[in-house]
Amino acid sequence: MRIEKVSDHIGAEIHDVSIRDIRVPEVRDRVLHALHENELLIFKGLDISPAEQVELAQVIGEPVPFVMSQYRHPEHPEIMISSNEIVNGKPYGVPRVGNFWHQDSSYTDNPTTYTLLHGINIPEWSGDTLFSSAGNVYDRLSTHWKDKIAGRDAVHTVRKRFKIRPEHAGYSITELMKKADELHPPVTHPLVKIDPYTKLPYLYGAKDYLDYVIGFDANENHEFLNLVEELVTDPAHGYRHKWTQGDLLLWKTETAYHAVTDVEDNQSRTVHRVAVK
Repeated sequence: MRIEKVSDHIGAEIHDVSIRDIRVPEVRDRVLHALHENELLIFKGLDISPAEQVELAQVIGEPVPFVMSQYRHPEHPEIMISSNEIVNGKPYGVPRVGNFWHQDSSYTDNPTTYTLLHGINIPEWSGDTLFSSAGNVYDRLSTHWKDKIAGRDAVHTVRKRFKIRPEHAGYSITELMKKADELHPPVTHPLVKIDPYTKLPYLYGAKDYLDYVIGFDANENHEFLNLVEELVTDPAHGYRHKWTQGDLLLWKTETAYHAVTDVEDNQSRTVHRVAVK
């Protein structure tokens, strides 16, 4: 197995190992070690079935079915279909998923550990996925801000990114916010966490899911969230993945900030996601 870094701060491509190889405990452990060191692993051009993607998820942890059942794979509920395609007059999956910077499932009490994303139908251009390391973001904070956020908690919510469904037609903004809180009640997480594997600190929270820092006034909160966005989105400290057919990406849910770029008109994009605890 050969590991090749794809950027200075996050991500590595794995060579000379197959999905079947990872079933071997020794190989699995080496892959997971590489993941914890790099936060994001890239396997290029894998021709694997949905069942094999789920099997890989089972090898490294426990797959968690997507909360919205209508967007689950019909044969493998562990898979969430992210797609802008229309099949038989109906959306094939969830469109425009993750087109903002975030850490997966930070709006839940118990976030998942890993995310597996497999490229099924990839456009010729657009629909790239951007990554940034939460540890590197923390490192770039000034001493002033590190001291200011030490020991603080923050509230996370889906309010800013709540997906409106047909049954919400006619709802007021207040009613929509109430519905968002009913489906996903706001949760609290430490603003700075320690990676249990590397023992290094990382920042937990991004502007669209992180609502506010407990103990900050409105001005402090605004200033801090804007600073975090500036650090997270700095391309000099990130990695841009340009997809090719069959790519499989595996990342650490809490430490890998990510966002997908817009898919251009008349371009189709379908990926299969599995969340793993």
